[in-house]
Amino acid sequence: MVITLGPELEAALKELSRRQGVAPEVLALNALRERFLAPAPSVQPQDEWERRLLAAATDCGVSLSHSAVSSEGLYE
Repeated sequence: MVITLGPELEAALKELSRRQGVAPEVLALNALRERFLAPAPSVQPQDEWERRLLAAATDCGVSLSHSAVSSEGLYE
């Protein structure tokens, strides 16, 4: 399979791969693997409420520090 990238996507891929120190092809393959071959969730919903809750959740890819979620951090 051959995928043709537009100039904006190609530039973004090259820049990110340069910053991460990997080949653009490796970065693209890793992104495709994460997107299409993601492992099954370890938590299986037990009822409709849990299914809806898990469906509404989104993996943001980051973890906030303890100070960011403290009462003081919330108001900064």
